[in-house]
Parts: sequence; structure tokens; C-alpha cells
Amino acid sequence: MEKKPFITLEQAQRIIADVPTPFHIYDEKGIRENARLLNKAFAWNKGYKEYFAVKATPNPYILKILQEEGCGVDCSSYTELMLAEACGFSGQDTMFSSNVTPVEDMQLAARLGAYINLDDYTHVEFLERVAGIPETICCRYNPGGVFSMGNDIMDNPGEAKYGMTEQQMVDAYKKLMAKGARHFGIHAFLASNTVSNEYYPTLAGILFELAVRLKEATGAHISFINLSGGVGVDYRPEQPANDIMVIGEGVRRKFEEILVPAGMGDVAIFTELGRFMLAPYGHLVSTVLHEKHTYKDYIGLDACAANLMRPAMYGSYHHITVLGKENAPCDHRYDVTGGLCENNDKFAIDRMLPEIQIGDILVLHDTGAHGFSMGYNYNGKLRSAEVLLREDGSHKLIRRAETPEDYFATFDFTPFFKK
Repeated sequence: MEKKPFITLEQAQRIIADVPTPFHIYDEKGIRENARLLNKAFAWNKGYKEYFAVKATPNPYILKILQEEGCGVDCSSYTELMLAEACGFSGQDTMFSSNVTPVEDMQLAARLGAYINLDDYTHVEFLERVAGIPETICCRYNPGGVFSMGNDIMDNPGEAKYGMTEQQMVDAYKKLMAKGARHFGIHAFLASNTVSNEYYPTLAGILFELAVRLKEATGAHISFINLSGGVGVDYRPEQPANDIMVIGEGVRRKFEEILVPAGMGDVAIFTELGRFMLAPYGHLVSTVLHEKHTYKDYIGLDACAANLMRPAMYGSYHHITVLGKENAPCDHRYDVTGGLCENNDKFAIDRMLPEIQIGDILVLHDTGAHGFSMGYNYNGKLRSAEVLLREDGSHKLIRRAETPEDYFATFDFTPFFKK
């Protein structure tokens, strides 16, 4: 399947005249359409709600768009909770899932009335001590071992630091009930970036069966089951894309097969999608600064791994389009690099692309989630701007680029300048 950018060369040039590269740009139209499709896929469940994973794209303009489309937010830190509150998310529009949780984070989540998702059995007493036990509480499950579908191993939950064993879930529910909790949730994350319509239904089946066992063992009222994230995107053109309508129908069938006969047809389904919600609707836009021809042919961009670290950190693939050369033959082999003093600062290795000249504008696809948010300041590099492409084709700066003043703002230079 061909990957097409959501901006043209002419649009990019107009934006660059206002906001210099590099910058991340987000497609409002695509974000809204995707959120509506997700809600449609799970409309069969009366209590369904998507809690967008804030860590994927923590920008208030993005959060407000998703809020307008009926989404809540999934937060994992004090500042993410602050951002959610500032954007108008209140009470149970917020899910708080964290681990190794500081006291202040837990107290803020409790003050905001968020759903609190406990990662560990010992957190029951921790929560009681620092904030009190709410009437509705969630616990995170880890089945251990490896998670597979058919003959394919998808991930290794037994090596993950998150969640409780089933017996710990039982013990936690009983302890929480004794301390006043009345309604319970179940949460689990078993695999990352799956490109399979079977992942969510398989996970749902595991959690629905767990819910029945927990109800039988404890008598607890389970009010929601949170399928978390893990539904991925097709980073490579040859990959099949997930079909969220097929996924939603697969979860519905498991719901009807497992929960309804157990008298649990009132359970709400929650999701915490980040990558699926935003990744395809973001581009990193960058300008070619240099070309180099030694043992290989290199193209040097004004962006670097500080703007998009996934290729350097994980070896991840991000498709590249040279704007204005979409129909040109990809008959040149390049390493596409940034300017960090690290040899792994490469967006692509041995990538076949059209012939590239200095000044060309490149789009790196699928950077709308875990793109800007994973940025950093190594080598004194400054984080880039973020831009929103509005539905009417206009653009808005939704985060300015960092300046050297921002970089130096946390230093105290006064001892060096005393007379």
C-alpha cells in the first residue's frame, strides 16, 4: 500500500515561511475521523470510552480535539495529570496508570477524582495511606509467561515490570472491598504495536474470563475492563493496516460469549490507544542541509534523533517522502541522517529514494505518537515546533520551537558572574 503525505510541497513551503523546519505537524481532519471511527467500532458497548495515552502526544491542542470527539485521557505522571486538568478533563474522564508512583502523583490523581489503576498489590496500603480508598478502583493484571496468538509470540509479559498475578488480583480486590471499594476495573497490556485484527479480541477474551473468575472468587462488582493500548499502525507500506471495525466486532463477540452468560453484560469497555489514535496523523518535516559521498551516500537533515528517536533507539522504520518527487523513481540508495555526534543518528539506512538535492523537503511519516514526546536535548539540540494542520487547510503553531534561552533556563549562572 502506498503511503501518501497529508501535506503537499506547496503547503509545506507556505508553512515553512512561517515556521522553519524541523517541525512536527498533525492532521486535524485525520485525527477526528479516526476518533469517530473508533467510537463507532465500539458503539455496541454502552459504557465504552477511549482514554487517549497522553504520553504519546502531550499537547493541549491535540487533547482538546480528542476531548471534543468524546475521548478521555490516560495519564501516568504528575505533569500529565496537570495537563489533563488544564485542558478541562475532570473526574472519571481521566485514567491514572502508573508504576513506582510518587506520593504527590497519587494524591493529585485522587484529588482530581481520576480512575486509579493500581500496578502492584502493595499499592493498596500505599493508596490508603496517602490518599484514601475510592469507591471505584482498578487493578492491573499480568498473566506472566509469553503472550502468543497462534504460532506467533507477540510479547513476553513475564519479563514486564507491570501488573499483578491473578492471586494478587484476588487478594487486592478482597482487601480493597474491606476498605470500602465497591466497584472494580481490570487493566492489562500484553503486546505493543500489534498489526493484527486478532490482538484486541484475544486480549479481551483473556480479561473477560479473568473477570468472571474474579467475580466468583471475591463477589466484587466489576464495572469496567480496560483493554489498554497495543493496537498498532502500519509503519511500512507493505504492512496491512488494522481494521478497527473488525477489531470492535471481534471484541463484541467475546463479550457476548463470555460476559453476558455470566450476568456481566453491564461491564463497560475502555481503551487507552495512543499510537493508533495519532501516529499516522503526524509528520516530521525536515529540510536537507548536506549531502556526503564517502563509502556510502548520505543525506543530512536539519532534524535529528533528538526530534525523532525511534529509529535510533529501536531501529524503527519510518517511511520517507521527498515532497514534490512523489512520482519520481526511487533509484538512489541513501543513509538519511541527523547531526548528532552519534553514529546511530540515522532515520533510514540503505533506503531507496528519489535523487535528493540540498534544500529538498522530506516528510517522515507516522510520527504523530511517540515522536515529539520522546525528544531530548543531547548535544544541546533544541526541541522542534509543533504545528496543527486545520481542517480548512490553514495551519496553527501549537508549540513553538525551543530557544537557547529555554535550554539554559534551569541553570544558575550567578556564581560565575559575581564581581
